[in-house]
Amino acid sequence: MESEQVTETSPSYEKMYQIFSDFMTRITKFEELVDVGNRFLVGFQQGLVSTCHHGLLDHLIGAKSVVNELQCLLDDAATAVQNSNENLQDKDFHGDLDSNTDIITKEDFLPAHVQKPEITDYAALMAVIYGMVKQDYEMQERIVSSLSLKSSSGEMESYCLMWSLRPFIDDEIIHKAWRLIR
Repeated sequence: MESEQVTETSPSYEKMYQIFSDFMTRITKFEELVDVGNRFLVGFQQGLVSTCHHGLLDHLIGAKSVVNELQCLLDDAATAVQNSNENLQDKDFHGDLDSNTDIITKEDFLPAHVQKPEITDYAALMAVIYGMVKQDYEMQERIVSSLSLKSSSGEMESYCLMWSLRPFIDDEIIHKAWRLIR
């Protein structure tokens, strides 16, 4: 036995799972804001300038708030991982090691893709998703700050295309994260 793993029923695992669930809820909120922002951007392109520009500025405020919340949850996840590691290091395995070597769990027979994710898996996935969302937000911020009445139709088409394509977001990773929610 190399080290004791944090089980699904441990307080550390449950705390990380709750942080991860809250994180994914904020991702949904961000996705909804992106859709609303896209409608404002299209409206700006179609000449509904003042109302849509104000809407885009409001969108940026809301999106920035969600990005900040995601950062706080990522910090909480890092703390949970650190606490989990410290708890494992504090335990004395010497007395239990000999008596536990013959215990075989069902996880020993399951392929790796069927096993439950560890605390560090959740934290790593959150870090990757946060990086993608932050880049997406920064792209949106650059687009909105570049908008003006003098923007050419070609520029506007490019902005709308970039906003809708979301080149920094990998949908596969987001779908993988959603599959971890029970």
